[in-house]
Amino acid sequence: MALPADIRRAVLAQERDVSGLFDELRAGSPDPSGPGVCRDTFGVGEQFGYRVIEGVASGMGLEQRYDHAGNLFMTRPGADRNAPRLMMGSHLDSVANGGNFDGAAGVIAGLVAMRSLQTLGIRPKVDVTTMAIRAEESVWFAVSYIGSRSAFGVLPDGALEARRVDTGRTLAEHMAECGADVDSVRRGVASLQAKDIRAWVEVHIEQAPQLIEAGKSVAIGTGVPGNFRYPEIRIEGEWAHVGLPRRFRHDVVLAGSDFALGLDEIWKSAEANGLPMAFTIGRFHTDAREHALTKVAGEMSLSLDVRAYDARHLERLEADVLALVKDIEARRGVTFHLGRRTSADVAPSNPQLYGALTWAAGAAGIDTMPLASPASHDTATFTVAGVPSCMLFVRNANGSHNPHEAMEISDFLDTATVLATWLVEAAT
Repeated sequence: MALPADIRRAVLAQERDVSGLFDELRAGSPDPSGPGVCRDTFGVGEQFGYRVIEGVASGMGLEQRYDHAGNLFMTRPGADRNAPRLMMGSHLDSVANGGNFDGAAGVIAGLVAMRSLQTLGIRPKVDVTTMAIRAEESVWFAVSYIGSRSAFGVLPDGALEARRVDTGRTLAEHMAECGADVDSVRRGVASLQAKDIRAWVEVHIEQAPQLIEAGKSVAIGTGVPGNFRYPEIRIEGEWAHVGLPRRFRHDVVLAGSDFALGLDEIWKSAEANGLPMAFTIGRFHTDAREHALTKVAGEMSLSLDVRAYDARHLERLEADVLALVKDIEARRGVTFHLGRRTSADVAPSNPQLYGALTWAAGAAGIDTMPLASPASHDTATFTVAGVPSCMLFVRNANGSHNPHEAMEISDFLDTATVLATWLVEAAT
């Protein structure tokens, strides 16, 4: 059995390679319109990320295979190849003009942990796999967890017809272009089954500066929130002249503003009652073809994402949102067309796996804290499927989904040490 100090040295020895790999990903996927990166889902940027990671896995001598949805599995064979495997990983895509570490850190951490096994001369008892997951960033198609849900054969009906926000082409078209077997995805073929996975761990940068605030480099995730989303809300009122008296107006801008402020009141009430949640209105605009300085707007579009950590709370929140809509419709004389709805289940961490990662951090001498993820992650798909799952978070300033993510390599290596220490214990 390798000692924690040996595992730590094996991880730290990879510092230069890790820095170089992150630099290579950044250099090869610049956003054309800003300072960030763009590894677009089922597009040129994501494809580039896969080529880079393939090269690392080849250099490590790992078995590689792509499934029908384009997910990449990189495996170090174990002594018993029929036993449930240990899995790690994350996604490689990014938002437009995003940061370089969101997603990619989890894939690279899995490879660092696997290389540590190699360095220490450890042959695992079971297969150990790092998975590079497709299409986690739902901003492109307004569908959650495309890659991981496809892997488990549970991609929602209609998802393949969703259109990418920039190209207007369907998910099915983009997947086929990147080599996926769209017919198998449509039929619900599964490349993963819960019974074949002993545990799943995903490393990710923190997305609110809670570790910065606490002065710690690593957190152990307590769960991933569930959500409900309305990506294509439209408020219909009445176009009118700027001078129209208030009593005659059906003003969608005021209705939309009421909606935003009402949601904020719901959030404040939830926080006051100790019920963590969040909402985001990501789009909020009138029709650029019609709006003007001297017009009362008669139509506007917006999107809504609401998330929480308890299923019953999430249900109550949706009821509150729908009640808010009815109230605004009555007061403002407008109509809300909510459009299609998507959702994802709440995903609490597995207690035993959480405990094992806590032990690994203690053995490595790394101080951690519990952290409920403020964001959605593919780990939720594994959890809902019945796989024991948990997350590790790396300290990161400036949030994510922006070019200014500020993960330090030393903090990443701390997190990779926790992961590798757990992996050695679990695999031997």
